[in-house]
Amino acid sequence: MEKNCCTRRDLLRWSAGLPLFLAETKLALAANQTAGVKDKHPNRILVVLELSGGNDGLNTVIPYRNDEYYKLRPTIGQREFLKVHDEFAFHNSLPGFESMFKDGKLAVVHGCSYPSPDRSHFVSMRYWHTGAPNQAEERGWLGRFADLSCPEAKKSYIVNIAREQTLAVKAQIHAPVTFYDPNRFVREGSPEEKAVFQETFRKAVKSGNGSLDYVRAIAETAAESSDFARNACAEYRSKMDYGYGEVGTNMKRIAAMISAGSPTKIYYTNFAGFDTHASQATSQALLFNQLGDAVIGFLLDMKRIGRADDVAVLMFTEFGRRVKENASFGTDHGVASPMFIAANKLKGGFYSEHPSLTDLDEGDLKMTTDFRRVYATMMKEWLGYDDASAVLKGNYPTLGVFA
Repeated sequence: MEKNCCTRRDLLRWSAGLPLFLAETKLALAANQTAGVKDKHPNRILVVLELSGGNDGLNTVIPYRNDEYYKLRPTIGQREFLKVHDEFAFHNSLPGFESMFKDGKLAVVHGCSYPSPDRSHFVSMRYWHTGAPNQAEERGWLGRFADLSCPEAKKSYIVNIAREQTLAVKAQIHAPVTFYDPNRFVREGSPEEKAVFQETFRKAVKSGNGSLDYVRAIAETAAESSDFARNACAEYRSKMDYGYGEVGTNMKRIAAMISAGSPTKIYYTNFAGFDTHASQATSQALLFNQLGDAVIGFLLDMKRIGRADDVAVLMFTEFGRRVKENASFGTDHGVASPMFIAANKLKGGFYSEHPSLTDLDEGDLKMTTDFRRVYATMMKEWLGYDDASAVLKGNYPTLGVFA
């Protein structure tokens, strides 16, 4: 047997929990049917764009009239910016954000974080992915949303454009389609999961074991979805400018799948490079050039294909940066940072309170918005799922962005 091929013991060990999982699925389906759960907005799509590395919110949304900002950032404080408010401006490399904001298609939520923040990339990102800070949770918040709002597995309900599947989309019922290279669109996951899916898909004849046949069915569905994604991206043509770089390419891939009629409800992708400990001014300008062009290009493309009212983009990062610049002309790991929502149908503007630059927590901006309020807003106001508290394991008031 080949070294990377899973054994029968591997298959049985991996599927040992499936009977319980299937039982939970039946209970969830029955509960939702009893409650009369239905998709209020069947055409609406949520696109989540993760800004990996800890984006510096203070140089993204600049409090240009605050003297303390320039006092603590004498070198990297932005003195050229795109003014959109009496107190705030966007970084000079974000004309795409400026345009969306002035057109009322961008909402900025100040001061997002969570209680007892962690400054570790891994730990903090896990909390954002699960939507359950300081808790032991194995599924992602989008995975739990998918399971609860749509308790019957659907093909391509979640698409994750990344090198490996993110925890945010991990579910019990839905198997996210994960790909990165358009010429090699395949169902991805952990090495153990990939080995299991490859082995079960190879066996065309049903095994008679319900659990193993269930896994094989997921593998077959993933293969079909991969073919669809590969063909959709290969055939897509658009004159819209998505800028350059990875984020523009990935947003264009999402546009291609939407244009081709994919039934996907949730798209998730990430844009890395925001860990700006040194020479932040140069690196952040390059990142923002790509980010702004990609998002506005995507929204304009949605308008071109007639889907502008059906799509919203949520952008977040795992933490902000310290207020004071460091000796390397960068910033170190901090706490609060803004989140962004871009869509054709929203009430653009600033939401919540901007953190104080004088009342700091050991040099960090204090949280003014629990990020789960934004998650609840996307689920309840945008996707029409009223029981966001079941997903987030608590009640979090929405922001009225789409009301």
